[in-house]
Amino acid sequence: MDNSSAELTGILKKTGAFLEGHFELSSGLHSAAYVQCAQVLQYPELAEKLGRLLAERFGDKGIEVVVSPALGGVVIGHEVARALGTRTVFTERESPRNGSREMTLRRGFRINMGEKVLVVEDVITTGGSTKEVMNIVRKAGGDIVGVGSVIDRSLGKADFGVCTNTLLSLDIGTYDLVNCPLCRQGIPLVKPGSRKSVML
Repeated sequence: MDNSSAELTGILKKTGAFLEGHFELSSGLHSAAYVQCAQVLQYPELAEKLGRLLAERFGDKGIEVVVSPALGGVVIGHEVARALGTRTVFTERESPRNGSREMTLRRGFRINMGEKVLVVEDVITTGGSTKEVMNIVRKAGGDIVGVGSVIDRSLGKADFGVCTNTLLSLDIGTYDLVNCPLCRQGIPLVKPGSRKSVML
């Protein structure tokens, strides 16, 4: 598969992963477009190819474990790890009943001291969840050697201080609630994949 921007954008649209309307992102920002990578990653052959393409960007980093945030990053993280021949773990948020929504490692997952780590996301918008994962890795003693994603909506503005690669950068405007032109136009707001609701 050619990894040109045009072809990847075509795949997103063909699989229904690229949506247009009025959306609230997990960051709380509003946007006229939303990328639901799960719509692409539901097809194993596409997930494998995207994972392999992303893994190729980090093949010389000596990566020992791939870490992704649940839920969005789990499938692509698994495919990147498969291509690299490493193990993969994921972080997830504490249950609300515990009074916390912090990201954490659960299920007996661990990161070993000095282990070389690649953090993998499906979509980066503000980079907030990626930085949460990075904090967990560092507290565990892991050595973060890179961050990878299928989509970067920040246009490179999300700075992680390590080698960062993405398959596709999308220039899609985002707005806060006060300055959102879509709200002013009265376009109904959808919350797909935000922490408040999940699009299936």
